[in-house]
Amino acid sequence: MADPASDAEAAVAAIERGRLLFARPCDFVTGVARIDQLPESDLVEIAFAGRSNVGKSSLLNAVTGRKALARTSHTPGRTREINFFAVDSRLHLVDLPGYGYARAAKTDIARWTRLIHDYLRGRPQLRRAFLLLDARHGIKDTDNAVMDLLDTAAVSYQAVLTKADKVKPPALETVVGATAAKLARHGAAHPEIIVTSAAKGTGIPQLRAALAALADGA
Repeated sequence: MADPASDAEAAVAAIERGRLLFARPCDFVTGVARIDQLPESDLVEIAFAGRSNVGKSSLLNAVTGRKALARTSHTPGRTREINFFAVDSRLHLVDLPGYGYARAAKTDIARWTRLIHDYLRGRPQLRRAFLLLDARHGIKDTDNAVMDLLDTAAVSYQAVLTKADKVKPPALETVVGATAAKLARHGAAHPEIIVTSAAKGTGIPQLRAALAALADGA
């Protein structure tokens, strides 16, 4: 039988490890527009993927505690390269271009989509992909396509709901439940969903704790 006190202590310790990790240096490394430009590195990589305008840049800034590590924009499709950020020389956070709608030429969108897919299915350093989902909408068709790709490539991925502050608690609970039910049908999906708000700080300690655990090989 699980010991609630021990579980609580472990959760507190995990959050502290996450806090300490992101108290260390976090710097931009490089941005790549082609798969042959990917940096050579032995560091663990954690990718952040999601639809355009899902809030990836805002979440990365909140997790790292930097106001402008990743550029934010109200224009979908602002991130047009795979951007690498090194955290304390222990892991790379990888900011992928948003998929789906973007105010750009169709040829550019197709190129970004190929780049995302090639990276996700062929990068041996990739430990996990965090799949960002807008808490107002949950999983959409474009997300299903990426989930199928990750399942096929046997890449572990975990759902992170963003913009939770924009949803009332009953509606948020419904979205979480529906998301969990859909994830249960995908073999590579991690069962735990992290609910976040970059604006309010909700879920940021838990996300940092998950990243620290992955950096430690857990």
